[in-house]
Amino acid sequence: MIEPSLFNILDLLGTVAFAISGALAAMNRRLDLFGIFIIAFVTSIGGGTLRDILLGRNPVTWMENTLYIYLIGVVTFFAIVFRYKLDHLKKSLFLFDTIGLGVFTITGVELGVQNNLDPIISIAIGAMTGTFGGVIRDILCNEIPVIFRKEIYATASIMGGLAFVILYEMGVNTDVIYIVTSLIVIIIRLIVVKYHISLPSFYLSSGEDHQG
Repeated sequence: MIEPSLFNILDLLGTVAFAISGALAAMNRRLDLFGIFIIAFVTSIGGGTLRDILLGRNPVTWMENTLYIYLIGVVTFFAIVFRYKLDHLKKSLFLFDTIGLGVFTITGVELGVQNNLDPIISIAIGAMTGTFGGVIRDILCNEIPVIFRKEIYATASIMGGLAFVILYEMGVNTDVIYIVTSLIVIIIRLIVVKYHISLPSFYLSSGEDHQG
């Protein structure tokens, strides 16, 4: 059983959001039923699994509590059934991916803090927790992972993680930290996408390629 704490509720919310994100991405690539479930599953548990492995948590969360597996299965089923209700597929995919990013970032940072890790390591754990599921999803769907594109993604997660650590050091109530931090990540993502804000990219044109 999962304790009815805000942390666990947010962890489940992140799982649901990423499951829908994965299912939508898989349907957008016209995968079959099994493929849709697999993409939804790895998108949901990818970041959390990496987090648990790095923190030495054994077994990892979804192996210890099978509620996550059943939840992903149910959410994937409803995503398929109501796929036509999720208007504007790309917008829906972006929305649920953003929610998952915001929520999973704070679960990663929180566990890093609980394990008395250095703040910068806790922030890194949060960023990996928030982004890794999306990386796996994009790779399996034959897309360049959003984290590697110009679009600000991991940076939003890092900013949220930084806010978490600062608020934690200030002694702010933990539940308030959870809500504020996740909202920071989500709002940053919404703003940068709406106004097309991106990090600079660098490349070599054919004329700049060097040999030898």
